[in-house]
Amino acid sequence: MSFMKHIALAGVLISLATAGSVHRRAAIDGCLANFSVPVDTKGSSTWNADIKPFNPRLTYTPVAVAVPTTIAQIQAAVNCGRLSGVKVTAKSGGHSYASFGLGGEDGHLMIELDRMFNVTVNSTTNIAIVQPGARLGHVTNQLYSQGGRAISAGTCPGVGVSGHSLHGGYGMSSHKYGLATDWIVGMTVVLANGTIVHTSATEKPDLFWALRGAGSNFGIVAQYEFNTFAAPSQVTYFNMNFRWNTTTAPGNLAALENYTKTFMPADLTMRAFVSSGSSYFEGMFFGNATGLRAALQPLQDKTGLVLASTTTTTFLNAFSHYANAATDPTTPYSFQQTFYSKSLMLKGLNGTAAKNFVNYWYNVGPTNRRGWWFQLDLHGGAFSGVTNGDHSLSSYAHRDKLYLIQFYDQVYSGSYPSDGYPFLDNFVSNTTASLAASDWGMYINYADNRLSQTAAQNAYYGSSLPRLQKLKYAYDSGLTYTNPQGILPVA
Repeated sequence: MSFMKHIALAGVLISLATAGSVHRRAAIDGCLANFSVPVDTKGSSTWNADIKPFNPRLTYTPVAVAVPTTIAQIQAAVNCGRLSGVKVTAKSGGHSYASFGLGGEDGHLMIELDRMFNVTVNSTTNIAIVQPGARLGHVTNQLYSQGGRAISAGTCPGVGVSGHSLHGGYGMSSHKYGLATDWIVGMTVVLANGTIVHTSATEKPDLFWALRGAGSNFGIVAQYEFNTFAAPSQVTYFNMNFRWNTTTAPGNLAALENYTKTFMPADLTMRAFVSSGSSYFEGMFFGNATGLRAALQPLQDKTGLVLASTTTTTFLNAFSHYANAATDPTTPYSFQQTFYSKSLMLKGLNGTAAKNFVNYWYNVGPTNRRGWWFQLDLHGGAFSGVTNGDHSLSSYAHRDKLYLIQFYDQVYSGSYPSDGYPFLDNFVSNTTASLAASDWGMYINYADNRLSQTAAQNAYYGSSLPRLQKLKYAYDSGLTYTNPQGILPVA
């Protein structure tokens, strides 16, 4: 930055620091303009598109929207917001269930990153340089086209790489290759004080640890370096329908738990999907159908599950199979669903907890006429890449959990009903009623906006929270980067 720019910045920051709330928006707008940071004009079509939430149940209005295309512009935007006392929020894909990309409340300076979506693979090192506004579908397609590479990540193509990977990032390769966050080897970060740093396992390792699991609390990652693996030459995706009931389900869940803990091979990633109209297992196996059948046999022997279909294909085709929208989105992106969601991370689902879960599923579930469902991912186990990931390099707190359950309750038109929330609230509370606090948690990528800040911190970050709170104090004691469920600093 030139000397004259420094002088101009000092003057603008004095203006911001002394501005009242009425003039603060104008001061921030002036600062962004002074440093040539692209912005959305309030009320314009781009403004309306950028603040459009994935979940219309949670709509918020920022004080300004910066739309950077360079790291320097991200830095300038942070500097314009931080001394004004305005919270700064980065939005990558905008897919947050709680609209945290908009701040989770009104009045943030939103930094819209989705114009920065380039993905470049170094053919010698196989390290991918990924810009922070890339979406998972674009990342997957670009990695595959540049030498047949891949990372472990989710299959919803419109999800932003930043929110996904900074808070874990589970997907259809995770049982073998762990979480998306496990593949991050370096990051360029704009800190709350406006400085730009690089972090890795050997550079600012505390920051690296915090970002890989709780990243949105500690900075705006302006560039990622991902290690990659060679995408398998063939994968097999599959489906197994099942019809359980309150009598058979507890025993089948016990068999599933034993299989997941002790038999399920790394090459198999699998989940159960249950809605008001169907129930089935689905997943992806790194290999052919013969190998898949051998991998599933111990579970089938105990539960009577029967394969309904198998398809052996390429890695990219399997990704497309599980995508729920266009498979290579960049910007603009306008997909929306109106819903309420919760999650559970569980060490197991047996005994009283399993009976409570099953009773609610079969006895209360049918009374809900909305589009509800749950998805139970077989997250852990002896051969899981998540379980066996390096705990010392990531603040992701749930590597000891066997299951990841997402609960979803959707309306297809109109607003979500005010009396709808108890359905999922009670599903979760009934399941956890008999469990010790250490036996369960929640996953921030399926954020529940109705949790208090204290409850959210403990559920999302578990045993990592005390260290994260101290690092929050070190890197952002002024809460420049925060939301209603953000980590609070502790000296």
